[in-house]
Amino acid sequence: MTRTQVPYPSPTTLKKFPHVHDDPSSMSHGLDPFTITTSTGFLPYANAPADLPDAFKPLQSLVERLPVVKLDGKPGLLATYELGPVVETELPDLTDEVKKLVLSDGSPDKFNITAVFRDYTFVASSYLLEPCWESWNKSQDKGYGLGRDFLPKAVARPMYLCAQILDLPPFMSYAASYALFNYTLEDPSKGLGEYSNLRLIRGFECGLDPKSSEAGFILTHVDMVKETGALISGALQVVDNIEQHGSREDINDGFREILHAMEKIEASMETMWGNSKPSEYLSFRVFIFGITNQSMFPNGVIYDGVEDNKPLHFRGESGANDSIIPLLDHLCEIPMPSTPLTKILHEFRAYRPLPHREFLTYIREKSAEIGVQKYAVRDSETAVLFLKTLNHVRSFRWRHWLFAREYIIRRTPHPTATGGSPIVTWLPNQLSAVMDLMVTIYDNHLAPKESVTIVDGHEDLIASHRKQVEPMMELVRDQREKLAQEVERWCKERGV
Repeated sequence: MTRTQVPYPSPTTLKKFPHVHDDPSSMSHGLDPFTITTSTGFLPYANAPADLPDAFKPLQSLVERLPVVKLDGKPGLLATYELGPVVETELPDLTDEVKKLVLSDGSPDKFNITAVFRDYTFVASSYLLEPCWESWNKSQDKGYGLGRDFLPKAVARPMYLCAQILDLPPFMSYAASYALFNYTLEDPSKGLGEYSNLRLIRGFECGLDPKSSEAGFILTHVDMVKETGALISGALQVVDNIEQHGSREDINDGFREILHAMEKIEASMETMWGNSKPSEYLSFRVFIFGITNQSMFPNGVIYDGVEDNKPLHFRGESGANDSIIPLLDHLCEIPMPSTPLTKILHEFRAYRPLPHREFLTYIREKSAEIGVQKYAVRDSETAVLFLKTLNHVRSFRWRHWLFAREYIIRRTPHPTATGGSPIVTWLPNQLSAVMDLMVTIYDNHLAPKESVTIVDGHEDLIASHRKQVEPMMELVRDQREKLAQEVERWCKERGV
């Protein structure tokens, strides 16, 4: 039987994402830096600039002086709690200069605007949370105290304008400021191949030292996301071929490409333990909290000169804003429980770059339209590949739960994560959902039944394919029980 060849990517995909197969080096800086390609994945299509345009040198000077430990190893402004007065007296309002960041055709220079946005978010978070950093340093048992609830005009107005141009909330975000637009290469000729070649552009505490836990925390995320080009390619191969009635083998190959990419991503994820020590995480974590659902900002924050000076609330930087697992959630049509915790999951979408949001929405809607899950379970080989894909979502989320437990829950009573979600119950909400789906699919489509199930006339294939996933499913069932017990115990201990 010959394969049915279909155009790849499909005309629909190319119409919505015309740059998906472009050479990133040829792409205009008028495009959002996070325009998705199958070579750069969810990373920006070019490395972020460390140096800002000349008009923003006062901002660059400030952001280079703010870390607890500067690049030269000397104490910075946050080391002596002197950032606030410097921001209030030295930084000019450069809002009008943001308006001048345009290309020769008059379109916004979104690449440099994102770099400016990144640096303003570092100043804003440092300024708002500096009192919390001081409180935490002087008496960790007493918690974080209160942050500043008024952001000066010289930070608020230009940051807000950058955010409007980029269609982002005006606060520090995972992709556009803290992590994915905040790395550079020690030796550009070596590229992203080796983790040791990665360096941070900005840091709060000791992050400009590549061996620090702050650098390790951020750069491990970069090292993971560098593998997402194949993830995007595989997802498109699956949905495009199902939509256009391509061959099942081509669809299976799409799933295999996803599995191969996830193996690399999870191998990188596992290096977090060595790159960023659990005992050192809470220190720099102070600076990545948001305003929403945080005790440090009971009344929100006024952005001077913005939105009639009404108090504003934004969720903080969070690895939960990464796009890797949401892509697979949508492709595999993983149903999430209708709970307030899932509502938070949906709120996080707004903090991703616009191209990420558009791509994830496309995959979510297209997968539902063509029935990826329904298609997958009709054939035992595809069903196994589908289950293995779900298993990567499970193992990724399980490891994320272990990180939360060992880096945070065991070490602090603070009830919320940096993004404002409940620290104990939020991750298990999504983790339980994927494990439940795995059990359902296995039980309904692969588990032994009293009557023989025949697929495409090959009843023996089901037994052969089932053997591939039986040990995996035993782990899933055990882990589901263990998770429920752990969450119950932690909730009781913390009075949740």
